[in-house]
Amino acid sequence: MSINLDQPRWDQNSYWGRARHFFTTTNPLNLFATPFQLQQAKETIDKYRSGEASHLTEDEIWAAKHLYDSAYHPDTGELMFPPGRMAAQVPCNMVITGCMMTFYKTTPAVVFWQWFNQSFNAVVNYTNRSGDSPIPMSTLGSSYVAATGGALGTALGLNAMVKSLPPLVGRFVPFAAVAAANCINIPLMRRSELQEGITLMTESGEKVGKSQIAAKQGISMVVMSRILMAAPGMVMIPLVMNKLEMAGTFKRRPYLNAPIQIGLLGLILTFATPMCCAIFKQQATIKPTALEPELQQKIREMANPPEILVYNKGL
Repeated sequence: MSINLDQPRWDQNSYWGRARHFFTTTNPLNLFATPFQLQQAKETIDKYRSGEASHLTEDEIWAAKHLYDSAYHPDTGELMFPPGRMAAQVPCNMVITGCMMTFYKTTPAVVFWQWFNQSFNAVVNYTNRSGDSPIPMSTLGSSYVAATGGALGTALGLNAMVKSLPPLVGRFVPFAAVAAANCINIPLMRRSELQEGITLMTESGEKVGKSQIAAKQGISMVVMSRILMAAPGMVMIPLVMNKLEMAGTFKRRPYLNAPIQIGLLGLILTFATPMCCAIFKQQATIKPTALEPELQQKIREMANPPEILVYNKGL
């Protein structure tokens, strides 16, 4: 039995292969793994790579790999901060987004939950940055402030504009704020990659150089997948909640408002998170002809010029 642990268990060239991979890495149950279990998973992977764990079954090896992938950065190998792991996306986002959608009418509530959401996003973006690119504290701080300002400006501005419109319209304001913040936060957080380029490799793992064009492509894909991840819950649930409000449900039982929204979000995000992470390959590809002229020249001068280059776009 020979398993290539440098690749996910399922074919990453197919959407469903990527979805199955992310269903395992975003599984919230992975957050309950103890430090000892995570260390065991890491040791199992290290031993298998060195040929010392040949007695284990294929399922046991993959179980260790999936647990390892859920907690350790794919490029640096560092143990990631728990709230920043993809396994924390569903439980954290269901609470934060649920509260943003519940308490969207008053200014203090909008300010608090948009700030809280951007604080969480900053942790996720930093934890899941591409490669071993260091993010200076100045970059972290400025992107955080800009994204929080963008989200608050969008939310408060739209709230003021929609006061005279039907109540349903106001329920979509949190989604507009989240989308705007993602468009600001992620590029700013990873602006060193936009300035210096993202590392490109051949399919065999040989580093070729850094490309700003690939960085723009990768970050654009991350922004799009993050917005699409939020869309199902933040677009469909307002329709449901508006129907319940019109039926008088919350007049009779106002305490059900937040629990219903948080519960529905948890259900939707359980599927939307891995399925939207899977839209684009994490190890994204780009043709040399799409790169900067100097990189194209460097690749042409290689002994065996690759037709496709890969890079980790981040999450």
